[in-house]
Amino acid sequence: MKLYGVWRSLATYRVKVALALKGMQVEEVSIDILKGMQHQPDYKAVNPQAVVPSLVLDDGGPPLFQSMAIMEWLEETKPQPPLLPKDPRGRVRVRGIALISAADAHPLVVPRIRVYLEKELKLDESTRNKWLMHWSLEALKAIEVHLKEKDTGRFVHGDSPTIADICLAGQVIGAQGYFKCDVSSVPTVMRIHDECMKLEAFSRAHPLKQPGAAVH
Repeated sequence: MKLYGVWRSLATYRVKVALALKGMQVEEVSIDILKGMQHQPDYKAVNPQAVVPSLVLDDGGPPLFQSMAIMEWLEETKPQPPLLPKDPRGRVRVRGIALISAADAHPLVVPRIRVYLEKELKLDESTRNKWLMHWSLEALKAIEVHLKEKDTGRFVHGDSPTIADICLAGQVIGAQGYFKCDVSSVPTVMRIHDECMKLEAFSRAHPLKQPGAAVH
């Protein structure tokens, strides 16, 4: 399998953590979205939306795309260790918390949005940064409220990591590491983030530990 992504992509991070938790190895192919490589014809043949990540399987079929869909595919094809609870109520809770980050917040801060804010709307850097910080932190605040529910344990749902923890960890990396948000208002989020980072699957895939990170 080949995973197309880039070191700083939080969506790529999510897939890399899920693959590592499942014990699966892939060949990584860097698509530097800051340099516009995602718009090259060869990559657009892999992903017409010109975004990362994309996962090309060995079966010769169409590439998989969108991090949440890829993680669901991993769960269905390699169910151990599980990244979703067994009960329907638990599964919908985990998916819902995961989507706060992956579907609501993260899409508002990706490079193509930042470029649009700058080039089309002519927003200066400080105003753009205010946008990035606002939406990144709003997602963490919403997640923090859900973490007060009784199903929260060592991790978001119980004592084993799930898709929700993967998305939470990525959201914290973006908010704290990229956009310098003050995360003091989300102590439970940060406790769980710290628990995640004790696991090699989470810590080894950290964007700032990837090849190429040091040169940016």
